[in-house]
Amino acid sequence: MASFKQRFISRALLLSALALGAILASPLAAKDSLGVYSSWAAFRDPGTPRCYAIAKPSSATTRRDYAPFASIATWPKNSIRNQVHLRLSRAIADSATIRLTIGDKQFDLTGGGGDAWAKDASMDAAIVAAMRSATRMSVRARDRGGRAFTDRYQLAGAATAIDAALLGCAKLR
Repeated sequence: MASFKQRFISRALLLSALALGAILASPLAAKDSLGVYSSWAAFRDPGTPRCYAIAKPSSATTRRDYAPFASIATWPKNSIRNQVHLRLSRAIADSATIRLTIGDKQFDLTGGGGDAWAKDASMDAAIVAAMRSATRMSVRARDRGGRAFTDRYQLAGAATAIDAALLGCAKLR
């Protein structure tokens, strides 16, 4: 499963980075924009096919190695629904704990480099459920220099963007 996730992440990183650029530049410039909902947006990529909700953090550390974002993706051909992926603002230390906090719930994620994701589909579902009932989330880890950092996200619009992404891929196979 880890090798599948790593293949997914490498392919998703490029596409997600392009989508994030579209969010920042102009949501209407994206190939298939499904809408912008507060600080979250939803997109469809019928060529892959996949759909996703994505947001940039409301605050992140000032020193960055990467442009951080959070995404929730659906890949209909792979029967994957609501897969959580976080691009962190910094490269994480080897064996670092990556802790996602949503309301009063905490999740220890897996990851490497500048990426983090849920350990399995069950955790993906629990994270998305927690996102639907909270107003903010944060992800905290230690960078390669041993310094703690936190990326914070507002969740207003997240549930609507996730639903738009699911509906956007409902007929893609």
